[in-house]
Amino acid sequence: MAPAGRVACLRTLKRKKTLKTKARTSSVRKRAATENHVPEHKDTSKLLTTILESLDVAKAEEITSIDLNGKGAFADQMVIANGRSNRHVSAIADQLVDKLKAAGFNHIRVEGVPQCDWVLVDSGDVVVHLFRPEVRSFYNLEKLWSPLAPDERIAV
Repeated sequence: MAPAGRVACLRTLKRKKTLKTKARTSSVRKRAATENHVPEHKDTSKLLTTILESLDVAKAEEITSIDLNGKGAFADQMVIANGRSNRHVSAIADQLVDKLKAAGFNHIRVEGVPQCDWVLVDSGDVVVHLFRPEVRSFYNLEKLWSPLAPDERIAV
């Protein structure tokens, strides 16, 4: 039988080895996760082309694309389009999501589907706003995000 002091020392050593092993494996996992983390599609032009083609096929009206480089960090492009009615806006959004998933863009978030006055499809690098005509004219996002809009407000 081992003396009590030696048993306590062995338990402490085992605990330290376990903690070191856990720390080493967690740091290896973190490093592997950051090294292997590559965005699914870095090509914004392919994404934008897929979106514009899908909107054209779905018969969206007044399609506008706005370059957001230098304007906002949440996306590279913004696309704004109209549907003729709530049902048309919903159908455009559904077709767009299906086409994007078929093209391999899987991380898509959709907001505003129950009402379908204003549907936002966030595909990461490109954000798509689908409106009914009255709602689009009310919010007027083109004026807010256009290249001619000032970057800063000027105090008068």
